[in-house]
Amino acid sequence: MSEKTGIVDTLEERQPYITRKQEKGQEIPLACDNNSLAGAISQRACVYSGARVVLNPVTDAVHLVHGPIGCAGYTWDIRGAKSSGVETNRSSFSTDMKEIDVVFGGEKKLSNAIDELAGIYRPPVIFVYSTCIVGIIGDDLEAVCKTASKKHNIPVIPVKSEGFKGNKSDGYKAACDALKQLIKRPEEKKPEEIPEVNRPKINILGDFNVAGDVWLVKPLFEKMGIEVIVSMTGDSTAESISRAAEADLNLVQCSGSMTYLAKWMQQEYGIPYQTVSFFGIEDISIALRKTAEYFGSEEMKKIAEEILKVETNRIMPEISRVRESVKGKKAAIYMGGPAKALTLIKGFAELGMEVVIIGTQTGKKEDYEQISYSVRDGTVIVDDANPLELAELLVKQKADLMVAGVKERFIAYKLGIAFCDFNHDRVVEFEGFDGFVNFAKEVDASINSPVWKAVRQRILKPGSMESEKAIVEKQISEKTHVEECKGIALKREFLHSESDATVESEI
Repeated sequence: MSEKTGIVDTLEERQPYITRKQEKGQEIPLACDNNSLAGAISQRACVYSGARVVLNPVTDAVHLVHGPIGCAGYTWDIRGAKSSGVETNRSSFSTDMKEIDVVFGGEKKLSNAIDELAGIYRPPVIFVYSTCIVGIIGDDLEAVCKTASKKHNIPVIPVKSEGFKGNKSDGYKAACDALKQLIKRPEEKKPEEIPEVNRPKINILGDFNVAGDVWLVKPLFEKMGIEVIVSMTGDSTAESISRAAEADLNLVQCSGSMTYLAKWMQQEYGIPYQTVSFFGIEDISIALRKTAEYFGSEEMKKIAEEILKVETNRIMPEISRVRESVKGKKAAIYMGGPAKALTLIKGFAELGMEVVIIGTQTGKKEDYEQISYSVRDGTVIVDDANPLELAELLVKQKADLMVAGVKERFIAYKLGIAFCDFNHDRVVEFEGFDGFVNFAKEVDASINSPVWKAVRQRILKPGSMESEKAIVEKQISEKTHVEECKGIALKREFLHSESDATVESEI
């Protein structure tokens, strides 16, 4: 049933998932953190997708999908995580389950696949992902992996990621459970083995080195005298992950995917964590200062301030130029997780732009409350939006730019609205100081592209199709060629298609 919500026309069951900014102190009336509504064509991905997003950047691992071949299509390409060394993760493997495997079980096929891959690649770890069909037929993934692990003397780790059993957030958790099995407890060193100068150590959790992001961030900490043990999981290896428990502090960038692991490491190894972001001048500054403050070193604080001063002065001329070009423009944000959404609000503020729509696929109540306090009055907040909702919101809120993932690109383009890919498919770094300059340039180029002068934005209004039909009927009745069509009744289907063509293809 379609019913008007006051913001967009949508299914009655979807009404609680769309709201507007609330005043600070008010509870945001937004439903969230639920499984997607069946039939609503959600943009949210499945459990398997969430697990793959987190684990696939482990560069020297073999990633084996136990399921039909279609699921293996979700592979390295959708993440775009770069590697500074081995790139085994760029190959995708599947047991390619067929109908006969569904009937008689796929455990033997899985065991043979593991044997073959272990023999060819000799990887330090194999991740085996379960898919929907495995959950239905009940293959004992754990038993097969345990046997293979003993046989090949490497970790063969089952990733319990049956797509239907939850949502993308459950996939993050399944991936973190798999990573736990790689992290080793540090060995106690003898006094003589402890170096005189013991550098502070950190892990960066929830950075996947998309387009090489982490390579712009690690040098900042290294200049401060900090060793980055591992970025989980961008440009990581099985060996670097195994050393993660040696860290003094965890910095969590993607809170949705890695807070679960950070809390476990705090409980298991006593490693505290801080939530940070490396996007935009303000958030980078906060990240460096919070880290220096944690370690309590005056020298480190001094170096951090010097880095911030030098780097900010270096990039500000370009940021100021872009700001003059895009200030006052309206942006729509639709992200997988809330951490990216929140940091983008600050980034757009630094460019003088206004956020008019903001939504995520996996946000929780507390995330949306924080988002609500961070945006301006009138901003629409949406959870797990579907394409029709996004399209109508973009038009009603008069957005000039949409920042999202590749799935949302075509919604924007069809409406004549500029688009910026902030997700996994981009090829340019957006983190760090140079990354923010890249982002600013892309926003400027997208919004001010000459192509928009040649594109008519489509107008989506309730009842607009009926008015288009009325216009067409009137035009036909007034034209002389109607006389040539005597005795021929014009079908409403014909008028409908002509109306559609007028709206969609007129330039």
